[in-house]
Amino acid sequence: MASSSPASATVLLHPRPLSRTAGSFVLLPLLPHRREMTPLPGEVWTKILSYVFDYYDYELEKQHVLRDRLKRGLLVLSKDLHDVVLPLFYAHIVLNSLSALEKFTRRIYVCDQKWDSIRRIPYSTPGRWVQHLDLNGVDVCLASELLHADTLLMTLFPLLPFLRHCALNPSLTLSRRATLALGGRCEIAHLRVLKGLRLKCTVYKADDYLVELVRGCINLEELTIIGTGIDVTDFDRPGEWDGLRPPKPLELLHLRKLVMLSMPYSPLMHALLRAHLPALRHLTVTPYDETYVPASLVPDFIRVHGQLLVSLHFFTMKTWPTVLLPTPTILLQTCPALSHLSLETPLPMLVLRRTDPDHPLHILSIPRPNSEFLAC
Repeated sequence: MASSSPASATVLLHPRPLSRTAGSFVLLPLLPHRREMTPLPGEVWTKILSYVFDYYDYELEKQHVLRDRLKRGLLVLSKDLHDVVLPLFYAHIVLNSLSALEKFTRRIYVCDQKWDSIRRIPYSTPGRWVQHLDLNGVDVCLASELLHADTLLMTLFPLLPFLRHCALNPSLTLSRRATLALGGRCEIAHLRVLKGLRLKCTVYKADDYLVELVRGCINLEELTIIGTGIDVTDFDRPGEWDGLRPPKPLELLHLRKLVMLSMPYSPLMHALLRAHLPALRHLTVTPYDETYVPASLVPDFIRVHGQLLVSLHFFTMKTWPTVLLPTPTILLQTCPALSHLSLETPLPMLVLRRTDPDHPLHILSIPRPNSEFLAC
């Protein structure tokens, strides 16, 4: 027979309860007393769940429905966990349709209307939680859809103050108003990656607002620009760039990766040609030879910024008809630090003089090599 006092954890054993001199024994626990666990702070839960979200994004990259379903499942486990997961849920946004962009913009706009300046947080939620915005799946074809998407982006961009990664679909050609909504604010300095920026290739100063957009991205690390290819009406105007020097050169001290596809010339490319790019190490460009395109800035760009390049990739986007132009033959002289070179058809006859030091090139990617190129 055992008895215990509610005030203490001591347990007494009475083996002979009917005896006049019954003794009592103290029951000793076999295991030590287990203390209550201290609740983890919210910062630790944020770190743990961020690893979970990164795992979903990496393992289920192509299964968007399943990934979003698993993420939403974390929101309904408990109220305390909901408060921790919600900022992580909005930190990485992937939209795959125009209707999804419309719903997301409406949600951010409605929440911003409920916010007032009396609050101690200077930016509204959930707009200030968004750091990664992927619009690569939002493909528009009609002019009405493009106008609607441009209006949505003009409303959305000012409500995302801490946007660090922005990936646009090339079909979403930003107008002047949408570009000013993105770059016409001091928070644009937080932007690190800008992909899918589409502009029209012209020898006239028609897209100077895009130059101002890039000028404001002082901490930009990756930039992808897609042009409209060759305009045959500009072939006889190779000297139009003399009067297009920007009043203030670009200063992109952190830009390390630059992609310029289907763009032989443009005011933005002209500004990047004369910009200060000390961290540029990776360049992907569509080759446009000066012999075929007199106004092309690609050879000059490689000569000016090729001294520190580690990787150089030549790539021509698939169009109809596809025009493949030759690649410069003096790449090994203009890019002395090149480690990876990716070429395309027609393959150039690369020249390396005997007086030049040993070149560090150790990766050469070529499509369908022939015996002539291998002999060279």
